[in-house]
Amino acid sequence: MRRTLNWALLIGVSCCLLSGCMTAIKEGVGAVRGGQGTYVEIRPVAASKTARPLGVYTRFELGEITDGTGGTVPAALKRYLPKEFAEALVEKKLPNRPGGKTLLIRGQYIHYEDENLVGFVLGPLEEVLARLELVDKDSGTVLGLATCIGRTTERVNKGAAKKSEGLARAIVRWIDNRYPLRE
Repeated sequence: MRRTLNWALLIGVSCCLLSGCMTAIKEGVGAVRGGQGTYVEIRPVAASKTARPLGVYTRFELGEITDGTGGTVPAALKRYLPKEFAEALVEKKLPNRPGGKTLLIRGQYIHYEDENLVGFVLGPLEEVLARLELVDKDSGTVLGLATCIGRTTERVNKGAAKKSEGLARAIVRWIDNRYPLRE
């Protein structure tokens, strides 16, 4: 009986230690990665998944993104987004030359979520969703429509700055996936 109790205690302690280690590893990786972003195309830029029609654009401009959430999007997120967008363009090695043919990104925030009780119980999850259009600035033609999502899933990445980083990455990933390959 005592032997069974010792094994149960050893297994219980091991599980607690491993769980704590996994959490620490996840948080550490999250601190390095930062906010994450993805997108879902609603009206694709091109009919083919392999088409890359955005090669004519050499400048990318973040236009007006209005708050369609009833005021839940904090001013800090709107302040951080242009800087994060510029950094994400550099990270993906997309050109951004003044005076070039311009692709405008505009739209509306449709959901903003800060940490809440569900996130506390199930794990931290904060996100911002924006319905965005890619628009040829010269003609005003809407080229594509997507929902872009900026998300944080680690405690170290909470806040508007990290959600804006994830949203910027989502927007730039959308552009990059339709931009010709670069060397």
